[in-house]
Amino acid sequence: MKINCIAVDDEPLALEIIKDYCEKIPFLNMMQAFDNAIETMEYLRNNRVDLILLDIQMEDLTGIQLLNALNVKPYVILTTAYDNYALQGFDLDVTDYLLKPISFGRFLKGINKVYDRMKKETDVQEGNKAAVYPVDTVEKDYFFVKTETHLEKVTTSDVLYVEGMGDYWRIVTKNKRIMTLMNARGMEEVLPEHQFCRVHRSYFVAMNKIESIERRHIKIADQTIPIGDTYQKNFFDIVEKKK
Repeated sequence: MKINCIAVDDEPLALEIIKDYCEKIPFLNMMQAFDNAIETMEYLRNNRVDLILLDIQMEDLTGIQLLNALNVKPYVILTTAYDNYALQGFDLDVTDYLLKPISFGRFLKGINKVYDRMKKETDVQEGNKAAVYPVDTVEKDYFFVKTETHLEKVTTSDVLYVEGMGDYWRIVTKNKRIMTLMNARGMEEVLPEHQFCRVHRSYFVAMNKIESIERRHIKIADQTIPIGDTYQKNFFDIVEKKK
C-alpha cells in the first residue's frame, strides 16, 4: 500500500529534511512540496492526497487555518516548532503532532500511525479482518534506557507508569524504579505506542495496568495519576475503543 503525501513548510531547510525522510520510507510517495498554504489549497482542489505533512506558523495563512478551510481532509501530521497548538490540532483530528527538530525515528512513528489507520480502513472496505501492520507497530518486549552508570534493560510488561521529574523520567515497574535522563520526545520513542498513553505532561501510563478511572484521575497500584487537559481527549478515545 502506498501513501501519497505532500509537505508544506515555509522554512526551506525544514522542508528539505521532511523530503529526505520521505525518500527513506518505501511506501511513502511524495507528490509535491510547498512553502505556503495558499498554493497548497489550490493544489488540493485538483489533486487527491492521502496525507499532508503540515507546518503551522506560516505567512498569510497558517496550517490551522488551512485545515479549517478544507471541506475534505486527508490525514494530517503537524510539523511545528511550537507545542501550544497541540490541543487545537487534535480537535481537528490530526493523526500526529511532531515537534521540531524531528528525528527520523519519531517521523517514522507518525507515518506508521497513518499507515495503520489506512490499512484498517482498507481492510474494513474489503471485508478483510486479518490486517497486516508495519513492523514498528508490533509490541516490544523490552527497551533500554540510560541511567547514570549504565544502559538498563526494561521489560515492557513490567512497567506500570512513567513519571517526569524535572530533566529526568522515573520508570516505575512492579519491582523497582529506574531514573533516566531523557526528554519527553525520547520517552515517547522508547515506549511502544500501542501499550502506553501519555495522559499528562508528566505521566505516561501502561493501559493494561490501569485499575480504575474516576473523573480526571487514573489509579495504578497505589498511585493516583492526573489526566491533563491537553491529553484527555486522546486518552478517553483510546479507553472508548477498548470497551
